[in-house]
Amino acid sequence: MLTQTLPYISRKETYRPAALTARQLHDFDENGYHIARGLFTAAEVKLIRDTFMQQAAHGPVEGLSEFRHTGSDAYSADDPLRFFPRMMHPHRHLDKPVGPLSRRIMLDPRLGQILTDLFGEEPVAAQSMFYFKPPGARGQDLHQDNFYLRVSPGTCMAAWIAIDTADEANGGLQVVPGTSRMEIVCPGKADTTRFFTTEHVDPPPGTHPQPLPLQAGDVLFFNGSLIHGSYPNTSKDRFRRALICHYLPKSSAELSPWYAEPLTFAGEVMPFTPATGGGPCGTLAGEAKGPH
Repeated sequence: MLTQTLPYISRKETYRPAALTARQLHDFDENGYHIARGLFTAAEVKLIRDTFMQQAAHGPVEGLSEFRHTGSDAYSADDPLRFFPRMMHPHRHLDKPVGPLSRRIMLDPRLGQILTDLFGEEPVAAQSMFYFKPPGARGQDLHQDNFYLRVSPGTCMAAWIAIDTADEANGGLQVVPGTSRMEIVCPGKADTTRFFTTEHVDPPPGTHPQPLPLQAGDVLFFNGSLIHGSYPNTSKDRFRRALICHYLPKSSAELSPWYAEPLTFAGEVMPFTPATGGGPCGTLAGEAKGPH
């Protein structure tokens, strides 16, 4: 097990929230997540959706899509994720339409203000990624994000921006409230007939996954120890797209080297000591095991 010190434990006593109320911070401490409803406007959501769909119009993009190459066996020929795999670190690809947009959203002051409240200090951006999740796509099994980011001391935080309405039918999220107080555990094997990644974390006795419906423009912030995952998309005609960014507290010492060149909200590169292991958030079924 990897022991984690959670951000709410280290929140500075002198810190005063600017975006969140004391009640919202208390609920985050208890449950491990916070939903900012309608944080992004319909026009902003449409711009994100249209830009990524245009970028993916001809399938996987070399160097950007997680799909390594056309002949990869990560997805079968009839898997919808074969055409729409995740796009990893789009904010680094400033030569492509998704690049400047992703970077701007990742460093948006609205996200920064809430993250500052949740961390109790300045956040640093480590990653962006875009999930298309077309109809028929498998879900992602229950997991903990800091198993991959390896932030220490402290933990990472996700800002999960819903680009479509996300519910159980089209592959929305499920969370296990309160597991943000857990240690990071070594995962078991996922059922790859239902999930596109290979890792699975069992919820502790007495806890259960709960669906967490979101509307387009909502942002879900959650702790890096929180057990969460997503359902398969069983709808006939609805995508479940999401732009997801990960952050860490500025006072952290270590970060997985896979998350290179993290950025402050001023856009400056801030290096951290490389942690041992880590890698992309979820190892693809059908590909070699990552450096976890």
